[in-house]
Amino acid sequence: MSVADGARATDASISVNGSKLELIARGSGRPILFLHPHIGLEPAAPVLAMLASGGRLIAPSHPGFGRSELPPAVTTVDDLAYFYLDAMDALDLEQTLVVGVSFGAWIAAAIAIKSTARMSRLVLANPVGIKVGDRETRDILDVFAMLESEFHDKAFVDPVAARRDYRAMSEDELRIVARNRESAARFAWSPYMHDPKLSDRLHRIGIPTLVLWGAGDRLVDESYGRAFCAAVPRAKFERIEGAGHFPHLEQPKLFAERALAFAALNSRS
Repeated sequence: MSVADGARATDASISVNGSKLELIARGSGRPILFLHPHIGLEPAAPVLAMLASGGRLIAPSHPGFGRSELPPAVTTVDDLAYFYLDAMDALDLEQTLVVGVSFGAWIAAAIAIKSTARMSRLVLANPVGIKVGDRETRDILDVFAMLESEFHDKAFVDPVAARRDYRAMSEDELRIVARNRESAARFAWSPYMHDPKLSDRLHRIGIPTLVLWGAGDRLVDESYGRAFCAAVPRAKFERIEGAGHFPHLEQPKLFAERALAFAALNSRS
């Protein structure tokens, strides 16, 4: 196992049941597990350093994303949750603050309904993963049917800032973008962006939970986020202004401050 020590930032990896899990490790102190959304993990994202100021940040690329291997048996978000339980064992994480965004928040919730033995607090930002409306009602806009420009317009308050210059990317960077999209479709295509059983199991989350919501999200309505929050016992709901579906990217300082402040309450509760 190769993981960063101290405050030095590094690329690292661990083996989980024989499969390579790529991760970023920064900072020191109490562990913070950050689970990225379906668009992937950007090592240069300012939010990572900001979260690492409050503890030992572990930010993996999900199996099948980035450069992480995809075990043949991992085909659902439920499988990802069990994989991460094994990863937390391999990393020997204790009293972990788990922070997930969008698809990553879905994974975080799926972990927490199974076991919170290595977790202390849970932060879910613009989570997906449940069905709120009836069968004929689409809770989440179909990101797989959108042009990238439309996706940026719906997902970000400032869509211009989200644009990528693919011509300037290396072959390896382009491969990762394509791999992330493929894996997102693999795990979230059908049923679309939810597990039909998850909503009835959220009551099993027995640790303090904060639901953060980028107020400018136009992929998912705020009522969805509030319904998700209401299904988790004693969960708190907080809006983040000036951000859409990915508040960790548009408001990284505020996002990190809210998450770390919530974690700090643990010592007084």
